[in-house]
Amino acid sequence: MKSDFLKYQAQTTPHPLSFEVDYANGSYIYDKNGKKYLDFVAGVSACSLGHQHPRVKEAVQQQLDRYLHVMVYGEYVQEIPVLLSKLLATHLPEPLDTTYLVNSGTEAIDGAIKLARRVTGRTEIIAAKNAYHGNSYGALSLMSMEERIAPFRPVIGDISFIEFNSDQYLERITNKTAAVVLETIQGGAGFIVPQNNFLKKVKKHCLTVGALLILDEIQPGFGRTGKLFGFEHYDVIPDIVVMGKGMGGGMPIGAFTASQEHMHLLSNNPKLGHITTFGGHPVIAAAAFATLKELTETSLIEDTLKKEKLIRSLLVHPLIKEVRGKGLMLALLMPTSEITSEVILKCQEEGLILFWLLFEEKAIRITPPLTISNEEIREGCLLLLKILDTIQV
Repeated sequence: MKSDFLKYQAQTTPHPLSFEVDYANGSYIYDKNGKKYLDFVAGVSACSLGHQHPRVKEAVQQQLDRYLHVMVYGEYVQEIPVLLSKLLATHLPEPLDTTYLVNSGTEAIDGAIKLARRVTGRTEIIAAKNAYHGNSYGALSLMSMEERIAPFRPVIGDISFIEFNSDQYLERITNKTAAVVLETIQGGAGFIVPQNNFLKKVKKHCLTVGALLILDEIQPGFGRTGKLFGFEHYDVIPDIVVMGKGMGGGMPIGAFTASQEHMHLLSNNPKLGHITTFGGHPVIAAAAFATLKELTETSLIEDTLKKEKLIRSLLVHPLIKEVRGKGLMLALLMPTSEITSEVILKCQEEGLILFWLLFEEKAIRITPPLTISNEEIREGCLLLLKILDTIQV
């Protein structure tokens, strides 16, 4: 199977981990030899409720027994996508009440950019340096790292950049700006949280000049930071919020939410201003609806901050230079990128799944399922500390 994987399935790196998965359950993934691995990554923040969560499985099975895809997005009234959109509206602040369901976070970013340009009649989009919003052409265009986008130019135009957490760049937001697109917490850059009311200052500038604020909640969203959405920590309301990853409980989905007034503009002049075949797929929407219900009807979200404290109290070691992030969206900073890779690979050999971040090469990702127990956290952290003790500096 591994040789066929490398031969027939397109790869994203020269040296994939090539872990052969047999099955997964709860906080563990099992390989073909029956060995279990404690999952501290959760499908890169996607499996909010762990693996094979019974509520998600039941919801998917019930919808499978009714119907699968029946019509392109937005034409037929389908119960579960409507219920999901309505439930999102009840948990989002005004005026965020209308949701466009798509297939992934990066697609949602593209839709949000289109909506911002349609609402404002402007073209300029401002993003943050070292941001990561996805790899479709629209999302890729918001990336500042030239070495990553140069092979794919030309990307979409009229994009400029500001420094995250830096006030001195805010004057770049002008009456030519359609939208400022920011990750609520910068992910690929190293789980960098906003400081000194940065997001509020950006929103104030946007209001002054008539630009929109788009917040990318693809990673922080759906409870990972101790709130349903990360922006709730920072006393700011975006004009458009983008979500994905943990939204589907392990199933592929994305969405962007705005006011009904704004979202309606995608339905006319021209008609089909944004369209998707499989967005709002009823089976996927069922998984997302079950995930949102589980998160909002239990203590999982508030428990996330308690679990963060536990992790921070356990992971004290001379090689850990810093623990960044919030809730169960944490990054350990190592002295070098070489040590980072050595730790991640050794931990996998010992039965603990960790992973890298996209841009910050010294960071180790810790984004376990929100359902992880305190006992499992201790198990993983103690194993990680054991590996760190073996590292020769």
